[in-house]
Amino acid sequence: MTNTLNSFKNAVPGVLSAPQLLSRDADTSLVEQIVRSIETRIDDKLLRTGARMPSIRQYSDLNSVSRFTVVEAYDRLVAKGFLESRRGSGFYVRERSPLINAHQNAQTDQWQTPLIDVVWLVRSMFRQMPTQKKPGSGTLPVEWLDGDLIANALRAISRQNSNQLLGYGDPQGFMPLRQQLQLKLAELEIAVTPEQIVTTTGVTQGLDIVARHFTQPGDVIFVDDPSWFLMFGSFAALGAKVIGVPRLADGPDIVKLAELAAIHKPKLYVLVSVLHNPGSGSMSAAKAFQVLKIAEEHDFTLVEDDIYCDMHPGSAVQPATRLATLDQLNRVIYLGGFSKTLSANLRVGFIATSHLMAQHLADRKMLTTLTTSEIGERVVYKILSEGHYRKHADRLRTKLDAVRDKTTRHLERIGMHIDLVTPAGMFIWVDTGYDTNVLAEKAASQGFMLAPGSLFSPNQLPSSRMRINVAAMSDPGIWRFLEHECSR
Repeated sequence: MTNTLNSFKNAVPGVLSAPQLLSRDADTSLVEQIVRSIETRIDDKLLRTGARMPSIRQYSDLNSVSRFTVVEAYDRLVAKGFLESRRGSGFYVRERSPLINAHQNAQTDQWQTPLIDVVWLVRSMFRQMPTQKKPGSGTLPVEWLDGDLIANALRAISRQNSNQLLGYGDPQGFMPLRQQLQLKLAELEIAVTPEQIVTTTGVTQGLDIVARHFTQPGDVIFVDDPSWFLMFGSFAALGAKVIGVPRLADGPDIVKLAELAAIHKPKLYVLVSVLHNPGSGSMSAAKAFQVLKIAEEHDFTLVEDDIYCDMHPGSAVQPATRLATLDQLNRVIYLGGFSKTLSANLRVGFIATSHLMAQHLADRKMLTTLTTSEIGERVVYKILSEGHYRKHADRLRTKLDAVRDKTTRHLERIGMHIDLVTPAGMFIWVDTGYDTNVLAEKAASQGFMLAPGSLFSPNQLPSSRMRINVAAMSDPGIWRFLEHECSR
């Protein structure tokens, strides 16, 4: 044992020559503790580039851990770029690429002096920071969601025949999930068969597939104004011309829609009937009938994005009219998904349309991504089929109800104007009184992400409007910031 320790000291003098403080009672595994400890020593320059690490046997003996534990820790460090393995020689500290540090610094600088545009907002959505620091985000806080629900479903799937998880799935999607979605849509009075449903990697991919099928460069796509910002760049990248239709509290401005349709002859009109983003308003039945009439008169297809479907309590509690319910998927293509209510990471969405169109869109899907991940679809199917999802959605609505009114009153007290106060949904569309691009820049400098109104319109003009996520307003710092700015 003495010889082993001496050779250990010679390998990495003064740094790893004593046992590490490893705890078997900690929340993290021994492997993770070893990895973090060595990463820290490398980052702090206590382990220099090229230094030889103790052998697996040496490290194991000194720290009284199994050799399998050390092997896994070293392998992880190799995979993360901290160590390199030299056959027949051992493990050595690897030179850290200057590109990594440059990239990290660039990200920091970009956040401190942001260029406020759609790309900035999308990038900010994916920054590793608490949702409470991102009142402009479009997702619920992770602590509101049910990680155990998903983990249990994953464990159950892992116990099934593993061969079922190794090949490509059905191009239209996991059949049991599509059968379950048939039942879900029936509750909305939308009659479909599983053959009319195509699963997608979220609603985002669904919109892309539909747009690619229907449009050629130069064609016109209508969107609500304001509406979900990501569509603008996505459709423009296909060569389409994106035109906004003014959105009112109860749906689109019908007079303006008719005028624009007569002039531009659009191929598609993408809109949200229930819990519109960013205002959370819902379309009236009268407006829905008028929209269908104009679409028929000018022969364009309606694409109904219903991603916030399960945040609405249902028509029995509040009025909710869907175009797909009225049209039964003749001129309407219906999109839904579970990224807002279950997990954005699952990326499970779907398209419901006519039989023939479902075949066309499945073919288009195969040309871009082959098939979607059946593992995520199996997870969603299990949660839906076992009845857990309905209770989970009920809990989310209750939580949103608990914070929405409080947040609305607080925003009004500090001087913001709200045209439409809705009894459901996760967003409030506020008028701050001055350019929210400026407000977003100031907030970014203090570590908060806001969503300025200019980004929700295809014309991207300056706006005093801003979208607020009511579930992401629990940080006192954001309230202090807004109160200070609104009092000026």
